[in-house]
Amino acid sequence: MTRPSSRNRSIGRLVAAIACLAAVAVACTAGDDPTVSPPPPVEIDWAGPRVSAPLPDAVDATAFDTRWPIKHVVFIIKENRSFDNIYGRFPGADGVRFGMRNGERVPLTPASSGRTEDIPHCRECSIESINGGKMDGFGDQVHGDNAYTQFRPEDVPNYFTWAERYVLNDNFFASALGPSFPNHLYTIAAQSGGAYANPRQDFQAMIANAQEGRIKSWGCDIAQPAYVDVFGPEGESIQLQPCFDFATEGDLLRDAGIPWAYYAATNNQLGYIWSAYAAIGRYRNDQALWDRYIRPVDDIVRDARRGRLPPVTWVTPRFALSEHPDYNFCYGENWTTEVVNAVMAGPEWKDTAIFITWDDYGGFYDHVPPREVDMMGFGIRVPMLVISPYAKTGFVDHTEGEFSSVLRFIEDNWRLSQLTDRDRAADNLTEAFDFSQAPRPPAPLPLRTDCRGPIWDPAPVTGENAG
Repeated sequence: MTRPSSRNRSIGRLVAAIACLAAVAVACTAGDDPTVSPPPPVEIDWAGPRVSAPLPDAVDATAFDTRWPIKHVVFIIKENRSFDNIYGRFPGADGVRFGMRNGERVPLTPASSGRTEDIPHCRECSIESINGGKMDGFGDQVHGDNAYTQFRPEDVPNYFTWAERYVLNDNFFASALGPSFPNHLYTIAAQSGGAYANPRQDFQAMIANAQEGRIKSWGCDIAQPAYVDVFGPEGESIQLQPCFDFATEGDLLRDAGIPWAYYAATNNQLGYIWSAYAAIGRYRNDQALWDRYIRPVDDIVRDARRGRLPPVTWVTPRFALSEHPDYNFCYGENWTTEVVNAVMAGPEWKDTAIFITWDDYGGFYDHVPPREVDMMGFGIRVPMLVISPYAKTGFVDHTEGEFSSVLRFIEDNWRLSQLTDRDRAADNLTEAFDFSQAPRPPAPLPLRTDCRGPIWDPAPVTGENAG
């Protein structure tokens, strides 16, 4: 009997992962967010082979004039957590231990190491959760209990330690109401092109792509037919291809001659849906530009340790390490720790600012009503950590921010222009820093050894949904 080749086995695993993802998506109601956690078979190698690129050239970031002593920015975007879900119990922060549900007070129960079913978090879900500012409409008949969960400090020890040693912002919001796709676009462009939902695509075409080794995409290489819901010029909802041509922060940097990189899952790894530049046509459709700026996320630890990060770096994880339900949160926290430790171990720590946030609230409860600044948002509050030799110590920053605020920091630091009304109006987060202090030495944290269970472990089904 002939054994299948390693490539064929890998493709089979990708197809299985795609099929699992789609099966869960089909189970959602029409109004639900199709970004559901793909429960892959246990044998999948975290949904895709390891991908590595040649070690990039070193960049002398000190050659570029900056407003502050920061010569490197690393912007890490994780998945689907509200502020109260992770930091509601952090001392001195605006958090709560109880939530509101249909006008009644309910306790926020332990988060069970993050293993919970994916909770709907579409645009309409967000609006229902906010409920005119009452913040009491989270969850639904199936997922309601999962929405009202919260980590204890011992469940997220490294995230709490960073907040204790550096800066936690408790007034930071997702840029857009709803799910991942529009919010990831905001992290690179201070806009989403009007997109307010996740793209949808033909299931059979998606499976055919997987059989060729290409994982699910939300960008210009999405399986056809496909579309994304977008607000038109008069506020009407229209359907377009998820392939845009608006200006991004990378373009501002490129025009100024400042190197940058975007680390993300490749197109044969789960998590590629969050590779935001795949939805920008001039990058996805120009192989030279793509190869120049878009790097495999599997290389981020290597490159950081060796001092090969450019002045500005975005980082989005593979799906399995993103902290997106149903994946084991502990492994995701360890991955973030590895990235931060690598930056601290490298030569670039001395002038780096690391910003860590989560792309949307993921359906989890939060008690602070977001301000309505335009048709797109703000979305529901998410955590923001600032880690730097120049970060204040144990400081809870109450300054209002959103993803465009990180872009505004980059723009002000390298004296760039702005992209949209969002980054023009955004605070630049400098309240988190004390640039007069002596740079603080690195303080790497140990990886957790108490990650119980496999990296993917679906939440138990209880009550009426059991069986």
